[in-house]
Amino acid sequence: MNTPARRRQAGSRQTLAQALLAIAAAGASYAWAMGLGPPAVARQLAAPEAMLVRALLDIGESRFSAALEQIDKLLASNPNFRLAQLVKGDLLLARSRPINSIGNASGAPSDQVDGLREEARARLARYQIEAPRELAPRYLLQMPQEQKYALVLDSAKSTLFLFENIGGAARYVADYYVTIGKNGLEKLRQGDKRTPIGVYHVVSQLPRDKLSDFYGSGAFPLNYPNEWDRVRGRDGYGIWLHGTPRDTYSRPPRASDGCIVLSNADLEALARKLQIGSTPVVIADALDWARPGEVEALKADLLTSIERWRHDWESRNTETYLRHYAGKFSSNGMTLAQWSAQKRQVNASKAWIKVQLSDVSLLLYPGKEEIAVATFDQDYASSNLSNKMKKRQYWIKEGGKWRIVYEGAA
Repeated sequence: MNTPARRRQAGSRQTLAQALLAIAAAGASYAWAMGLGPPAVARQLAAPEAMLVRALLDIGESRFSAALEQIDKLLASNPNFRLAQLVKGDLLLARSRPINSIGNASGAPSDQVDGLREEARARLARYQIEAPRELAPRYLLQMPQEQKYALVLDSAKSTLFLFENIGGAARYVADYYVTIGKNGLEKLRQGDKRTPIGVYHVVSQLPRDKLSDFYGSGAFPLNYPNEWDRVRGRDGYGIWLHGTPRDTYSRPPRASDGCIVLSNADLEALARKLQIGSTPVVIADALDWARPGEVEALKADLLTSIERWRHDWESRNTETYLRHYAGKFSSNGMTLAQWSAQKRQVNASKAWIKVQLSDVSLLLYPGKEEIAVATFDQDYASSNLSNKMKKRQYWIKEGGKWRIVYEGAA
């Protein structure tokens, strides 16, 4: 090759390296940013993601042959990985012409290329995440023994974290790249193509043979809208965890109609951990991490309020019992005034009341407002009635005190 041609090829490759470094710099704006950072503990990315990130880093270091080798290996096992296809095209084109940004010579529709660029940023940002060995999301206050795992979505990092219940406390296990709604978070209405923020649970499983190819290897519907969503007038339905079509390894960070989408391989790995009707899924804009001592303090404060509520119910001092309820309380269409009138009438007919609670789950709601979700088995006995049920309460902090804003069957 003559000298001008070599210079053109070197210049093209350097331009591509600069483009990918710009992507990496953009990804760094998503970087692990907390007032209290986790220890520097490496995470193990799934093989396809690790190979893609290694290739992008090789390009940033101008190791183009090594990058192409990684991409070829990746596509040999995952030929439907569209971002990897795009990067390979850029690597090949960079041999003969300048490439100013990822995919600008692909000829693909601009919206598709923009989505893949966003995926590249998200993948590089995920690479920077350090395993939170000493930290846990402050949302997971207490998990009963039956609840083996919990999921927490950090939408800012396109990452779904899996935590295991170890003696009632959450411990990091793994994390997965995910796609959320095209229009981001805060679902309000049917068809708004947003993913809800809140505390949800996996309520069923839909196998591949019951679904179209669009949903990949299966789906796990969530209980959106939950009780608190309905109180706030939010509607819509069909928020699922699901996979991808056969011709698509993964989708851009914001590309679904509101569902949380994983690669089929990741969904299949996760499916083994999910418990229908039990596994909580906390969806947040960005995670709020805490040390175990902070989580214990939050838990103790809330448990104290729940115990006082239980004790005051047993005492048959109805007015003291009713002070545990917030002014905007509701339950199955009843206001606080209606609820209070019913409780006064019912409790007046009792000679004694006994209430036992077990398998208590405590989850904090993401967001600025202090809201907690308590779910437990309730064993109620009185002089003229006994019953057992699984109950769910939403507690809100008002004037520094926890009060119940919703109560009903779980």
